[in-house]
Amino acid sequence: METGLDALNENQLARLANGLYEPSTEHDACGVGFVAHMRGEPSHEILNMGLQILENLVHRGACGCDPDTGDGAGILLQIPDAFFRGCVPFTLPERGSYGVAMVFLPRNADHRLQCEQTIVKVVRQEGQIFLGWRDVPVNSAAVGPQARETEPVIRQCFISRGNMTPAVNFERKLYVIRKQVEALVTGATGIPTPREFYLPSISSQTIVYKGLLLPHQMRAYYLDLADSRMATAIALVHQRFSTNTFPSWPLAHPYRYIAHNGEINTINGNRNWMRAREAGISSPVFGDDMRKISPLVNREGSDSACLDQAIELLVQGGRSIAHALMLLIPEAWSGNALMDPARRAFYEYGACLMEPWDGPAAVAFTNGREVGAVLDRNGLRPLRYTITTDGIVVLASETGVMEFPIERVQERGRLQPGKIFLVDTELGRIRSDAEVKAEICGLHPYATWLNEHRVELSALPIPNMPPNEHHDSLRAHQRAFGYTAEDLRLILTPFAIFGEEPLGSMGTDTPLAVLSHRPQSLFSYFKQLFARVPSDGSW
Repeated sequence: METGLDALNENQLARLANGLYEPSTEHDACGVGFVAHMRGEPSHEILNMGLQILENLVHRGACGCDPDTGDGAGILLQIPDAFFRGCVPFTLPERGSYGVAMVFLPRNADHRLQCEQTIVKVVRQEGQIFLGWRDVPVNSAAVGPQARETEPVIRQCFISRGNMTPAVNFERKLYVIRKQVEALVTGATGIPTPREFYLPSISSQTIVYKGLLLPHQMRAYYLDLADSRMATAIALVHQRFSTNTFPSWPLAHPYRYIAHNGEINTINGNRNWMRAREAGISSPVFGDDMRKISPLVNREGSDSACLDQAIELLVQGGRSIAHALMLLIPEAWSGNALMDPARRAFYEYGACLMEPWDGPAAVAFTNGREVGAVLDRNGLRPLRYTITTDGIVVLASETGVMEFPIERVQERGRLQPGKIFLVDTELGRIRSDAEVKAEICGLHPYATWLNEHRVELSALPIPNMPPNEHHDSLRAHQRAFGYTAEDLRLILTPFAIFGEEPLGSMGTDTPLAVLSHRPQSLFSYFKQLFARVPSDGSW
């Protein structure tokens, strides 16, 4: 794929060089960022600033042979209540008592009708009130030919809270509705490709505008974004550089809670563990609705989409968004004697419940009230922030995405590895990493639970040793199962003597086990998977 500076020849690169800047060393990676008013004051200016940040991150995205079709771009906003009240033909209840579903629908009229009927049916089955549809005005001429080939029909569905649903449960009920609709559409025989149907967001707090777009196409394509009534106090943006999945309209960021720059290297294991939990998972918060939200994670999604779904499950299950991210992307705690014991106990207890979603990651997140970001424990994807004297907070993959007069700048800084940066618009201030984590780690007596229930392998009784097999028989078994002299010397001997797994790194010219004519150990058929992009974002 030809992207950015890769498309330039040597003469063009030479002309771009200026001072210490050397364009040939440029590396591309996703661009992520947000802008927020610290005191939660919504305005159209915040929306415009978010789009400006997105456009200034264009060099971090990619396009293919069609230069007008990008890998994806988008923006996540608070529900623009005044805007919707002025453009829908039906009456909306008070803010927070209705939700808006952004829906990508098939272009085939029959398939589209089937999807729409499924949404209305599930909404009513769940005791909520279907209010109506709104066609999202778009300018298809603003996007490239390849994007138009797969462009969905985009509509918004409005849902009012039912009388039997408490206000605090409404967002969770919208989540249950979405999961059921997705399962029904995926299993429908009349829709040849379920990927033609997608719900970018369904919430009473936030809404997502995204697609197979370049940053500058956002304003031109989504006509809503130019309306001065579109007001928000939070704008979360993302410009995609596709690495592990082919670009598509649904895989553009932001997702429902996050925008992510990086790769989850452990994604196959994470998906498998989430799938394994489905049979025995329960929740007093969800109750009988628990059986309606399977699969917990969609195995067809990208690593970022799956991470978002895991966060969504934990948040809808009753945890704060910061709590969910501490479980999924923990900081380096094992063996850290300098870490507060209460925090280390939280992470150790959490490791018993949820495996880490490992890999280089910079994650910006919001639930519509709080907005922030977290870095993985190695900090391999940078994030920089600026705070102004009038309460504007900007955070992005690099500094300089928004220009402010120096007298307006109160603070500039960078997010450190494993740390959380959190803006609470209800409290009207930034909460420090220490404050956020102290509150979460103090929710329960994690250290006491560990001491009372943790079982150390070293504390287990020593089992009776089986009788040693005859040497000749042992050798015959080793040969039959494909063990080599190298395996015995370099792998099994360190296991037996030191009780630890040997580590090494070298090339191999032996054929894959499945292609080999020699006997092979079962373990030789399995290989470790790694992300296809190095930690610095280069190819």
